[in-house]
Amino acid sequence: MPNSHAIVAEQFDDREQQHEAASLGMWIFLGTEIMFFGGLFAGYTVYRNLYTTAFEAGSHLLNAKIGALNTAVLICSSLTMALAVHAAQTGKRKRLMGFLVSTMILGGVFLYIKFVLEWLHEYRDGLAPGLHFTYSGPQAAHVALFFCFYFIMTGVHALHMIVGEGIMTVLLIMAWRGKFSEENHNHIEIAGLYWHFIDIVWIFLFPLLYLLGAHF
Repeated sequence: MPNSHAIVAEQFDDREQQHEAASLGMWIFLGTEIMFFGGLFAGYTVYRNLYTTAFEAGSHLLNAKIGALNTAVLICSSLTMALAVHAAQTGKRKRLMGFLVSTMILGGVFLYIKFVLEWLHEYRDGLAPGLHFTYSGPQAAHVALFFCFYFIMTGVHALHMIVGEGIMTVLLIMAWRGKFSEENHNHIEIAGLYWHFIDIVWIFLFPLLYLLGAHF
């Protein structure tokens, strides 16, 4: 059975105060993440408006169908994460572990698609900015700028996904050891906020990067 004793740290008066402090801390952290990604989005938007034709040409070199598939995968992972939070709140340990594993698997599928089915092919097609960039169409320099934004923005997002996978692994081990209960599930809720934030960032990245101009 989960251990429910000593669930309030000594610096807090009660569970409610501890929960509010943890939530506030995560929202502050997510606020800094919003400013970080906001800077990338702002820079992308400025150059997209300056070189619209070139950015559309670069966008059309991406596989929008694979991007849409990855979007669906992440939306499903948000669902399993929400179900994991609910399972933790209701003290369903086995369901919690199952939903955490499901979230990790979906996150792994996303990363596999991104690394193997997208980045690797784009590198082989000469779309990676730098010495290996071999695109020779119109406005090649500005198309290269689009791919700089593409690889930086999706790369930073993928890094956040990898961190999220590590967090899920720790939570899974804690759940297996019976560390969570109906009264003690702060860690799951806070991790859920982080995971949902990652998914929301991708929902913005997908149309900005993949759906410039007519695609289908």
